[in-house]
Amino acid sequence: MLLKIYEKNTNPAHIRTVADTLRSGGVIIFPTDTVYAFGCDLFNKNGIEQIAKIKNKDLAKTNMSFVCSQISQISEYAKMSDVAYKLIKRNLPGAFTFILNGNNNLPKLFKNRKTVGVRMPDNPIALAIINELGNPLMTSSIFYNDQTTEYITDPELIEEKYGTLVDLIVDGGEGGLIPSTIVDCTTDETFIIRQGAGELV
Repeated sequence: MLLKIYEKNTNPAHIRTVADTLRSGGVIIFPTDTVYAFGCDLFNKNGIEQIAKIKNKDLAKTNMSFVCSQISQISEYAKMSDVAYKLIKRNLPGAFTFILNGNNNLPKLFKNRKTVGVRMPDNPIALAIINELGNPLMTSSIFYNDQTTEYITDPELIEEKYGTLVDLIVDGGEGGLIPSTIVDCTTDETFIIRQGAGELV
């Protein structure tokens, strides 16, 4: 199912449809401020396993991040030093993935992981979905090869490629190709692991 949602006018009924799909255990594809991504409820074990299966990767080796709609949600699941908090507050929402030390509230599937990636994209559709759901999403970017970049940017082609593998695809317009900037904040000396779309301030 392909559901059109406009950034400048996020229809509440459509946002509720997406949130209901997530609550019922569904996996979605949704827009961020960088590339389109797979997503499921943070506490949906089957959904997380399905995303790993779609990406044909071992769950333990699949890079997934939490997507939050506010900084207070981040602190529920990860530890932030004063340095990390100030950096995150200055740069979010934005095209960044911050690597933080996890805490005891992590879902059971991730209890053995010491760190967690956290995103808060500058995209009103993504933020509205999370606000309606009431808790973060677990997410992982759509993958591609050099010959099929349109299959991660064009929602109709995304549906053609992944429509039978997920429960709902949110059409938020043309997606990007440049991933988020990854910043390691696990110590007081923060550093960039991967330079992407986000420029730190």
